[in-house]
Amino acid sequence: MSTTQGIHPVDEVLPLGKLSLLGIQHVLVMYAGAVAVPLIVGGALKLPKEQLALLINADLFACGIVTLIQALGIWRFGIRLPVMMGVTFAAVSPMVVMAADPTIGITGIFGAVIAAGIFGILVAPVISWLLPLFPPVVTGSIISIIGISLMRIGINWAAGAPGPMMRDAASGLMVPNPAYGAPVHLAVAGIVLAAILLIIRFVKGFFANIAVLLGIILGMAIAIGLHKVNFTGLAAQPWFAVVRPFQFGMPTFRTGAVLTMCLVMIVVMVESLGMFLALSEITGKPLSQKQLSDGLRVDGLGTLIGGIFNTFPYTSFSQNVGLVGVTGVRSRFVCVMGGGILLALGLVPKLAFVVASVPLFVLGGAGIVMFGMVAATGIRILGGVDFQRNRQNLYIVAISIGFGMIPLVADKFFQRMPKSMEPLLGSGILLASLTAIVLNLYFNQLKRGDEARQDSAGATHGSEA
Repeated sequence: MSTTQGIHPVDEVLPLGKLSLLGIQHVLVMYAGAVAVPLIVGGALKLPKEQLALLINADLFACGIVTLIQALGIWRFGIRLPVMMGVTFAAVSPMVVMAADPTIGITGIFGAVIAAGIFGILVAPVISWLLPLFPPVVTGSIISIIGISLMRIGINWAAGAPGPMMRDAASGLMVPNPAYGAPVHLAVAGIVLAAILLIIRFVKGFFANIAVLLGIILGMAIAIGLHKVNFTGLAAQPWFAVVRPFQFGMPTFRTGAVLTMCLVMIVVMVESLGMFLALSEITGKPLSQKQLSDGLRVDGLGTLIGGIFNTFPYTSFSQNVGLVGVTGVRSRFVCVMGGGILLALGLVPKLAFVVASVPLFVLGGAGIVMFGMVAATGIRILGGVDFQRNRQNLYIVAISIGFGMIPLVADKFFQRMPKSMEPLLGSGILLASLTAIVLNLYFNQLKRGDEARQDSAGATHGSEA
């Protein structure tokens, strides 16, 4: 993709038509994840359907605002990279617990979210100071586990459901999901995957950049032909709805809930640091500590905005990082357009309903490509690390990825640990990050500081090449 001389591809403004299609592609990739959290938390709160719809519209509206701030940049807020912002899954478990507590409820959740947002804005510079702890051996390990973690989501999508189990409405118990793994779901996901690969291999120019979108459109058309898309209720959706602050009442503040959500905020910001470093590698745009602070500050601001507009904590969505790697389109203005589309979806429920009708198995075919690209980026970074002169780097990679896999393959591993530690122990990305940082300090900084610095410099040079 050609760029104007002197302008980095990240800052290139593409023609409106291309921006629109690429922005829609980003929205389709993140939409299922964006609306999942309001559905889960709203279900735990036993909200009626009308209020669930309000939560979803508020979420999309806030997604749009926060994405615009992050990608476009306003003063000291915004990483100014192709980032899409959405509600973090790290906060789901604590919020479900809060929802079950009658002394907290929905207003207590929003109060905790607002407090955590303010906390996030204040501590963003402190988190950015951790940058020296992320040499390539650490960064590559973290980005690899981000991709591996996401692959579970993509694979489940391809099977046609968020997971093989579902909650029975009558008994409230978890039972096998009959839709999971249906041959028709696997077939359509396979067709979407094959279509994307064929377009990437044989089509050149702009259409190669929207290979994921074209694959999703093909899958959607097949799903409609197979009567697997349900548009029931579309006519009842309004064309326009206003999202107002504090529609569920004024927020309340409970000390326990606030402290828990502040802990979640730290988890979110450490994960975001890894996402930003991955995007820096993919886009070829180096990041300073100041820029990292600006990006992390939006996690806090977005969470504050979320609490005000009846929604939840925000973070950069890693699936869209994978999409940047697949398309090779590095312009942040694509995500600015995506933010505008999300804003519109939040205000136009009828459009949001249509986008929400895309089946998960259609998205799954695309997800395998995109999420795998994130893991591949981490592997590429690790390819520049010197494992021959410093074999201890092998232990950093091996053990950190092993720790990062724990929540993926053994979700009950930490079930006897205190519930308050769940945001920490339930995040494979955070476990991998902490393990890689500690082992790198142990092997390379505390014992072999000079060699570690040489190794990092050599790895950086290798990754740039």
